[in-house]
Amino acid sequence: MAFAIVRNLIKQEKIIVEKKTKLIEELENLIIEEFQKEDKLDQEVREILSQYMEKIRKENIEYQTMFRMIKTKLAKERNIVL
Repeated sequence: MAFAIVRNLIKQEKIIVEKKTKLIEELENLIIEEFQKEDKLDQEVREILSQYMEKIRKENIEYQTMFRMIKTKLAKERNIVL
């Protein structure tokens, strides 16, 4: 993914790069960090929802809808781009 991004930016003349490999590595690390942030956020949302599972069942609330709502809210509060 990082390779394709860098290749396209260079091809479109959006960037000029001396060390393409280094830029690709840095971009890969950034992408991995962002995915890890999202994974951590997902886990936190699951933990929050687990505390309310009984209420979710009783009130027939759709789990996935609640998951998305909570995740979106937390992401916005923490400036995490989804």
